[in-house]
Amino acid sequence: MTDRYQQLARSSVGRMLVKRLGLPNPAPLRRYQPGQPVVDGPVLFGSAPKGRLGDAVLGVLKSVEATVLTSAAEAGEQRYAALVFDATGIERSEDLGELYRFFHPVIRQLGSNGRVIVLGTQPELVDSPRQSVAQRALEGFTRAAGKEVQRGGTAQLVYVAPGAEDGLAATLRFFLSARSAYVSGQVVRIGTAPVGEPADWEKPLAGKVALVTGAARGIGEAIAEVLSRDGAHVVCLDIPAAGEDLSKVANRVRGTAIQLDITSADAPTKLAEHLRERHGGVDIVVHNAGITRDKTLGRMDDARWDSAVDVNLSAQERINEVLLRDNVIHDGGRLIGLSSISGIAGNFGQTNYSTSKAGVIGVVQALAPALRERGITVNAVAPGFIETRLTSAIPLFTREAGRRMNSLAQGGLPVDVAETIAWFASPGSAGVTGNVVRVCGQSLLGA
Repeated sequence: MTDRYQQLARSSVGRMLVKRLGLPNPAPLRRYQPGQPVVDGPVLFGSAPKGRLGDAVLGVLKSVEATVLTSAAEAGEQRYAALVFDATGIERSEDLGELYRFFHPVIRQLGSNGRVIVLGTQPELVDSPRQSVAQRALEGFTRAAGKEVQRGGTAQLVYVAPGAEDGLAATLRFFLSARSAYVSGQVVRIGTAPVGEPADWEKPLAGKVALVTGAARGIGEAIAEVLSRDGAHVVCLDIPAAGEDLSKVANRVRGTAIQLDITSADAPTKLAEHLRERHGGVDIVVHNAGITRDKTLGRMDDARWDSAVDVNLSAQERINEVLLRDNVIHDGGRLIGLSSISGIAGNFGQTNYSTSKAGVIGVVQALAPALRERGITVNAVAPGFIETRLTSAIPLFTREAGRRMNSLAQGGLPVDVAETIAWFASPGSAGVTGNVVRVCGQSLLGA
């Protein structure tokens, strides 16, 4: 859907009005195209004393052929594509000045669509209370930085567990690249796990089988396209009523289609049999299917409540139980759910939807520790305002508020959700589990 305000803000008259009136100024976002370099421009890397991630970070930057600078003096007046700081050596609050001393002289030299990445250690994994406090403080710094960087810039905090240094590559590549265009102000945890980096980073999912529910249109369609682009064979699932659109998507991505109502009593068994017999099992399961049945709580009937919770949450749980019990999901597989910022912050008129989407976060928290031994990761994406057929029907002023109330001052696209899911699905993300990442441009809701 066309964002007419964004078009106006880019015109000569619009630029003048935006500046004079202090209006939101959405910058064009650079989104990934196949063959595009991970990072387009120089990367400034710094570290606090005793930082432990320097070798890992420099190794990743070398592998993506980035121009790496370790001193601001080397850059002169040129713009940086990214500023990366290893804060693992910060052991007490007095050390937090290292962040200021690194970023203060250079933050205004961050280029268009620039990236700020801070690396730390999970506060619960450090040796002392003071170090835990200091590492937790990194979250406030990163979220505030995400609100200050402009021209499409983003900021992220990545906690890397001791011993997980080799698992940093997929996450650093994602956050440096245009794949993460609409992700900002996020905190990601990487734990220890055997990591199998893909032979080809352009086709990281080659040889994998991926299931995407709700694949006939919108975000599900975009997920199927991106996973296919990255090399996976995609099994596209949707209800029989969407069969025609589903077949078109499956044909376009050279995948297969299955028409199934996931809320039916026999759906988990039918799906498990289909995946086992036709594909030998499944590597990636993306629970995208979802519905809204909005009404305020006092006016909501039983059917609206029951259908939203069943489609968005209970059906997902029943399918997971069968696929895991019968080992249809391969060891080393990926379970990925679609939550929402409504599940984090709640939303007026959506008690049923918000309940179900908070439950998706509960699935992540409950299953991630239990499945760690099998190498199966469990994560969720929580989209904010994404430009789809559904959001186009929202009243004008509500729609405009949804678009502007985030650090990037614009709505996201279905591909932004899909790119985040593809990162979770990557073989290089074996240590990324138990995470809920908002794809919302750093929305003010649930921030």
